[in-house]
Amino acid sequence: MSSSLSSILGATVIGYTVLMLALGWWTRSRIHDHEDFMVAGRRLPLHLAWATIVATWFGAGAMLTSTDTVRAQGLVGAALDPVGAGLCLFLAGWLLARPLWEMRLLTLPDYYARRFGTRTERLSAVLMIPTYFGWIAAQFVALAHLLELVFGLDPTWGILVVAVVGMAYTLLGGMWSVTITDAAQIAVVALGLAILTITVLGDLGDGSAMDGLTHLAEHTPDERLVVIPTGDLEKFVTWFGIVAVGALGNLPGQDLTQRIFASNSAKTAVWACHIAGIVYFGLGLCTLVLGLSAELVAPGAAEKSTMAMLAGMFLSPWAAALFVLAVMSAVLSTIDSAILSPASVLAQNLLSPRYPNADKLRLNRGSVVAVTVVSIATAYLGESAYSLLESAYELGLVSLLVPLVMGLRTGIGGERAALSSMIVGTACWVVHFAIGWETFLAPVVDPLGLPLPMALSCAMVGWVVYLVVARSERGAIERGEGI
Repeated sequence: MSSSLSSILGATVIGYTVLMLALGWWTRSRIHDHEDFMVAGRRLPLHLAWATIVATWFGAGAMLTSTDTVRAQGLVGAALDPVGAGLCLFLAGWLLARPLWEMRLLTLPDYYARRFGTRTERLSAVLMIPTYFGWIAAQFVALAHLLELVFGLDPTWGILVVAVVGMAYTLLGGMWSVTITDAAQIAVVALGLAILTITVLGDLGDGSAMDGLTHLAEHTPDERLVVIPTGDLEKFVTWFGIVAVGALGNLPGQDLTQRIFASNSAKTAVWACHIAGIVYFGLGLCTLVLGLSAELVAPGAAEKSTMAMLAGMFLSPWAAALFVLAVMSAVLSTIDSAILSPASVLAQNLLSPRYPNADKLRLNRGSVVAVTVVSIATAYLGESAYSLLESAYELGLVSLLVPLVMGLRTGIGGERAALSSMIVGTACWVVHFAIGWETFLAPVVDPLGLPLPMALSCAMVGWVVYLVVARSERGAIERGEGI
């Protein structure tokens, strides 16, 4: 990296960090109680609601990893991101946003408490909180490596710096701080992605981005342009399982539902999800184009990061600085949301019942610190540790989704049905994960030539259990027996 570019990047990153902290400081005056801290007083207008959803969703994985995957596999590699994750936002608007908003909740476990009882609330919180630690740790590490590139800072210290910055402005203004900084960050992400995409396409099209897009379509092998692998049943089932994890596994997440609760009306909550889905697919389209373009502009290049390679090849120093800010924004917007979400659940659903006389705002801020500390420890344990915990995102699909959707949309089932579904679905997934089976009942089903998606199948087992137990509950009620 040249000294001039290093100076530009350094000044830009420092200035940007100061700006984010200043925005967090500015929002602190809006925090009067724990509801302001957790759900912004339920006052988010549409333009802020959809912006914070997109910013939360479009993190390092969506911006960097998906580009690398598409470069390696073609468009079929977009199954998890942006296809699955984008569909999740539309499903949230269609299935969850209105009824959840009308319940006036603070956390998703509050729903389980109201619909199924206290034991279900506690279990949902215990299952939900750990799923965030690996995700947060991965973001800490990603941004620490960026600081190493720009400043030469040892990642050991970089992780601590990133964690303190992310925690600081989350502590200052809670959901208000997260939302305002998210809106600024997603604007930077969109601008940086657009500039890089147009520049790369312009190179392919001799100065015209549209001609570059045509050139990309004509010179990319047909097999790399296949989105859905319909010719091979086994590949299709695998692809569908990945899409399902992205589309369904993220629905019972505090990070998404917290933005629904924070919207200023049910209509805002619904439209925020739908608009966020549209914008997310738009940003995702840029990553797909860049992933495919990489093999045309630099065939066989060994660089690990496709985005970094393209930025180095095509962007001027100032444009490169903007791109670094875009990456930094994508990661920071994920970090603050990922810290606030489990902290809110910890404070509201585990600590508040235990300490009913404690100040709830202090409990929330203390929980933010606690989640950050555990996430830092996870990051220091190494990639194997946080990668393992990142896999826990499937827990939402196998344990929490069935009671959420069935209870919300059908009214069928009570506490026993919910608890049984959550326990059986989780146990089924844990057994498969511990043994190392990547498909459902692999030794039995795989030889038949149709491997079943592991997480989705475990969720289906939980669904069957829910229906069976719900039927027995209904029968007990009809017979006048206690349940």
